[in-house]
Amino acid sequence: MSSVEILDGRTVQSFVEDERAFNSCVDARFAALDADHDGRLSYAEMAAELMALRVREAHFGADEPAAAAELAELYGALFSRFDRDGDGAVDREEFRAEMREVMLGVARGLGVLPVQMVVEEGSLLRRAVDRELAGAA
Repeated sequence: MSSVEILDGRTVQSFVEDERAFNSCVDARFAALDADHDGRLSYAEMAAELMALRVREAHFGADEPAAAAELAELYGALFSRFDRDGDGAVDREEFRAEMREVMLGVARGLGVLPVQMVVEEGSLLRRAVDRELAGAA
């Protein structure tokens, strides 16, 4: 489910800066991805999520299915961003750190002028909007 919301970079940045709220949401996402419950995300666990999100199609504007080698290269590069120590798995702190960078990048991209956008239910952007609306009430 998704909805159309109005938000700006301050909405996202404020959410990221609220460490307790942000970490709680990111930790819940980490737990959902950690299929074997070992406290670390493997490449397979993260690649499954990237495939489900259709990262290539949704974020890189591709219309046709990609070759397996192209997907492996893309997902490998994304996994490497999260696996900061290069040990082949992403721990909770690495996941938090990279998600913080991703969301701050989104905040910078949105800027200070409000924009209208589709926000997916359960996403970090949805949580940022909900947090702002709760504060305004």
